Amino acid sequence: MRIMVQKFGGTSLATAEAREHVVRHIRRELETGYRLVVVVSAMGRKGDPYATDTLLEWAAENGGNLPVREKDLLLICGEIISATTLCGLLERESISSVVLTGAQAGFRTDEQFGNARILDVVPARVLDELSSKDVVIVTGFQGQSLNGDFTTLGRGGSDTSATALGAALHAEIVDIYTDVNGILTADPRIVEDAKPLSYVSYAEICNMAHQGAKVIHPRAVEIAMQSSVPVRVRSTFSDNVGTLVANPEGFKDVQTGIVDRFVTGIAYVSNVTQITVEAGEQGPHHLQLDVFKAMAENSISVDFINVTPAGAVYTVFDSDSIKAVAVLEELGFKPKVLNGCAKVSVIGGGINGVPGIMAKIVEALTEHHIQILQSADSNTTIWVLVHKDDMVQALRALHTKFELHR
Repeated sequence: MRIMVQKFGGTSLATAEAREHVVRHIRRELETGYRLVVVVSAMGRKGDPYATDTLLEWAAENGGNLPVREKDLLLICGEIISATTLCGLLERESISSVVLTGAQAGFRTDEQFGNARILDVVPARVLDELSSKDVVIVTGFQGQSLNGDFTTLGRGGSDTSATALGAALHAEIVDIYTDVNGILTADPRIVEDAKPLSYVSYAEICNMAHQGAKVIHPRAVEIAMQSSVPVRVRSTFSDNVGTLVANPEGFKDVQTGIVDRFVTGIAYVSNVTQITVEAGEQGPHHLQLDVFKAMAENSISVDFINVTPAGAVYTVFDSDSIKAVAVLEELGFKPKVLNGCAKVSVIGGGINGVPGIMAKIVEALTEHHIQILQSADSNTTIWVLVHKDDMVQALRALHTKFELHR
């Protein structure tokens, strides 16, 4: 049995016109001989009747103290409405289908309500239904704990559901449908000459997703990478094949011609605060232990960490900065704080070991009088911290310097 997993996001299901595009994509793949597992998100975005953010607002307006377990019970309703709506449309077109919740599809999770982790996927029911149905529609974003409680998987959970099902079912491919035509070299809202990518490696897109590119959730990519399931990111509103995400050897089937590129894309995370803490008389070991332990105990996410004998420099989200400073001052530290920063990332599988990449980054930013506040690197990514006011110019300058517009 040839199995394909398709995932349709909220904007793909938000209107009657969009849902007709979804039905068209399903029919096309059925005609090529696939049996389909279709994962759906809640319809629309904030403000739309059944969107996840709308349901969260509803809970806030009605008491505002709904326990996390019961909040997950509320949130799973959005995907159930999407799934049953799509089922009705398919039946109208004489396409046989059945709806399964995440629990019925075999998703077993821990009990971290609101951000549950998948422990296992047992897709026996999905396979059984595929033996007699053309399409199995699965509610994304959700599962069931070992105690039988419904859980949700957090932001990007439907992407994660899709790739986890793809891995469990040994699917040939997972298609992630969104409102953009694949993965681009940069955010087109900022970089007007951003170009679509025919292919990216798992490592590259995972870094792009972690560094602010919102086209696919990094947890979903990590699951696909572990099982080597190829993923395509495509637009619901066109027949373009989009961007293939796979191991590099999987690109041999891409007919667009492969180039040996160093840099694949530019990404960003805005609204971050840089915090500098000097070691002082107590020494660096005391500082490192106390500072980062205190951040963890207060659920403050830290990033862009540079530790030296003189102290530590790191970033937090602007929304956490006041709390972070208060925690540090309670410990007796006197942190230096720089609000309004942005983290800009240069990402590419060809960066590792190549001389001159950092020099080009510095050159591009210096040409536009942009100050680098901090930098770091890994095998596939170089990060620079800049003032938020310089972020847009930095993204455009780097995109041009590495000729991604070509």
